Amino acid sequence: MKKRIIDIFVIMAGALLFALAINLFVIPNEFGEGGVTGITIILYYLFEWSPSLVSLIFNAVLLIAGYKFLDKSTTVYTIIAVSFHSLFLHLTEDWHIASDELTINAIFGGVFAGAGIGLIIRVGGTTAGTTILARMMNKYLDWNVSYALLFFDLIVAFSSYFIIGAQSLMFTIVMLYIATKVMDFIIEGVNPKKAVTIISKEHNKIAEQVNVVMDRGVTVIYGQGHYSKTPKEILYIVISKQEVSMLKKIVRSIDKEAFITIHDVRDVFGEGFVDISK
Repeated sequence: MKKRIIDIFVIMAGALLFALAINLFVIPNEFGEGGVTGITIILYYLFEWSPSLVSLIFNAVLLIAGYKFLDKSTTVYTIIAVSFHSLFLHLTEDWHIASDELTINAIFGGVFAGAGIGLIIRVGGTTAGTTILARMMNKYLDWNVSYALLFFDLIVAFSSYFIIGAQSLMFTIVMLYIATKVMDFIIEGVNPKKAVTIISKEHNKIAEQVNVVMDRGVTVIYGQGHYSKTPKEILYIVISKQEVSMLKKIVRSIDKEAFITIHDVRDVFGEGFVDISK
């Protein structure tokens, strides 16, 4: 219950940030946006229809159409997110910020939007609209949520060209890119992990030093060279980004001819990292 309450407050904070991005930075500077929000902004520019009301209607329709692709918890969180986003759009529609610098406004619009949507997605909700499509792509095609959302958002953003013009479209693309990077940072966390494979004749010494000096587990994978047919023991280690330099130092001190590959890892569960049950 405590976690649910915290999640709801996080969703409310995310919805407020997203609403502020629209009312403080997007609409006053005649930028576009992606997804359903982008469509509501286009309709606002053309007919002065209320973004809060149009957004609520569009997202409700899409949520009804796509609820089967979301689990029960995500559906509830999405309803909360959409409701508060529309409410905050209405409550902050008269708010203004004293800035006429388009570049700065595009940057902060992206930061606010990315942080807002990222917070909502991080706790398991969505902002409906194209976010539902992005989560579908993540679930069935293993697309990164942030970049799937960027893909769908750009489609809507480019369609706004005839309304906002080339310059505003370019600023919109910059804003969406920044929003994607911020969103990715919020969703993935502040401490990305690295998966390292090491091939070395001194694999036993390297593994021992990693255990002792870094206090990290090492997995040994058995393989062989394709050409030489020589058996090889490959070390597989998952570490934090900050530990990469230490690992390189250990390997270099033992075997300067070692072969090392380093890969980005999005999620790590298990002993020494995040409990898989969480």
